Amino acid sequence: MAPVDPHSFADSAHPFTTHISLTLYFDFPSSTISSATLLSLPSPYSGPLTLDTRSLSVSSVLDPLSLSQLPFSLSPSQPDPILGQSLTISLSNQTQVLILSQTSPLSSALQWLSPPQTFNKTHPFVYTQCQSIHARSIFPCQDTPAARVKYSAKLNIPRQLSAVMAARHVERRSPLLSEAQGVCEDSVWCGDDRMVEEFVMEQPIPPYLFAFAVGELGFREMGPRTRVYAEAVPEVLDAAATEFAGTEEMIQVGERLFGPYDWERFDLLVLPPSFPYGGMENPRMVFLTPTVIKGDASGAQVVAHELAHSWTGNLITNKNNDHFWLNEGFTTYAERRIVEAVQGEDIAALNIGIGWRGLVEEMERFKDNMEFTKLKTNQAGVDPDDVYSQVPYEKGFQFLWRIERQIGRPAFDDFLKKYIATFKFQSIDTDMFLNFLKANIPGIENEIDLKLWTEGTGIPPDAMEPVSNIYSKIVSLANAFNQGRMPREDEVADWKGQEWELYLENLPKSVEASQVTALDARYRLSESKDYEVRVAFLQLAISARCRDYYGVVEKTLKEVGRMKYLRPLYTTLVQGAGKEEEKVFARRVFTEACDCYHPIAQGVAEAILAKHA
Repeated sequence: MAPVDPHSFADSAHPFTTHISLTLYFDFPSSTISSATLLSLPSPYSGPLTLDTRSLSVSSVLDPLSLSQLPFSLSPSQPDPILGQSLTISLSNQTQVLILSQTSPLSSALQWLSPPQTFNKTHPFVYTQCQSIHARSIFPCQDTPAARVKYSAKLNIPRQLSAVMAARHVERRSPLLSEAQGVCEDSVWCGDDRMVEEFVMEQPIPPYLFAFAVGELGFREMGPRTRVYAEAVPEVLDAAATEFAGTEEMIQVGERLFGPYDWERFDLLVLPPSFPYGGMENPRMVFLTPTVIKGDASGAQVVAHELAHSWTGNLITNKNNDHFWLNEGFTTYAERRIVEAVQGEDIAALNIGIGWRGLVEEMERFKDNMEFTKLKTNQAGVDPDDVYSQVPYEKGFQFLWRIERQIGRPAFDDFLKKYIATFKFQSIDTDMFLNFLKANIPGIENEIDLKLWTEGTGIPPDAMEPVSNIYSKIVSLANAFNQGRMPREDEVADWKGQEWELYLENLPKSVEASQVTALDARYRLSESKDYEVRVAFLQLAISARCRDYYGVVEKTLKEVGRMKYLRPLYTTLVQGAGKEEEKVFARRVFTEACDCYHPIAQGVAEAILAKHA
């Protein structure tokens, strides 16, 4: 008996669930979901079955055939702050078990938005974010990517709302008396004001890809297998449809590069501004932050990343978070290949350059804990949200790019297709990948130090900054800023957000306040509608103690909940000596804004303030 995952109570001696059938009753006034979770095992089993839960109240565990009570226990009595509580059930020759439970209003996977927090201000909204280990706060499960499951779900919701899921929509219909499964009284389940939306996921997925959203939703058709959904606000839907108009072309490029698209549909959901990530690769229904709608189609690069996950991450999944680079390094590589094919080599090089700067900065962030600069990490006792970084993305990309340079792109493309076809619908670890690499590219271990790349700290000496004319020009202009030279208007006339982002990220961290205000007076970067540009500029302004911009900093921290922006702004405010005024400011802004942040983002911001303020 042994754990299969440092972030799960699941036991290797127990069978893995193969199918989950969910019956969910959404109660918006109490911000809770009552659920019946029917777990199916591959064969009859006797003995303990251990599941993950967090912030769940479990009312009963039943044999679904006889409806007799099954013995269960929750431990520890004081929940582990990272793992939650294990639910251990005693089975006697059962193939199925039915668990009745209810979520807490503080469920870490769920954000409940009141009407004023939505775009339309009229109806409430709820959505999930289950990566990395938050599915257990919605229903009991073996919450590890090692345990892939198929599922079906019935969502009982208020009639005026609609639901989407990362699954195939079966139907929207009136509730039936016989189907409540004990989650509530039949009269409540079948209330006149209720509807049921039914979904099914017929391919085995890791639990972190379980996803739904419920609210006042609308959509626009975008292609033969893509719709974009959002709150039913015409301006938001139209802007999203314009931004992501090239999605079908990207899917076709992905299929040419990586093999068939195995998920049937690739729909997009633009969430309210509090969504904590840029995107989440939920199969069939990618979740996106509205900050990727930039008005120039450049936000489609986030869509390219989430699309690439359809092959690397969703089809082939890391076995646990210690091997997260297998999801994100491969996907970053795949994303840049799609971007290069659709938008050209210069844009791909900008992407790589921005990523390189991000990787260098992460080395500084983790200088006191270099374990998290490795690709293959040891995260036992560590909350994966606390050490989430660009390292698995960018160092993972660099590793694959290094292999590509060694063997040539045509050979690497053949290898990638074979890798995906071999391991699809499986969860693997770093050693499985390396063994496959060595078997299929004989002698590669004599050309590249595979152990240094996967288990070594820092950036390996054979990693590479990108080479391109546009990249070199931007970096040299950033270096010239140190000598007091601002870029001329003719030099930046055709710059979009990415060029500005790369320029700002390459400026020295210590610049004069007068230089910052002069740059903004000419180019209005603090007013940019592209948050990548605005946040990079505001970091510069905070570092230079330009307090004139603190109003814009406050406005930005209050209008978005994406951690990519919250983390650097809060950190730049409070990190370092002599920042008492900034610390008071940061604490006040967080207190006023935190109710609009997703629970994951709240935790990250609180950790930054606890460490430095």
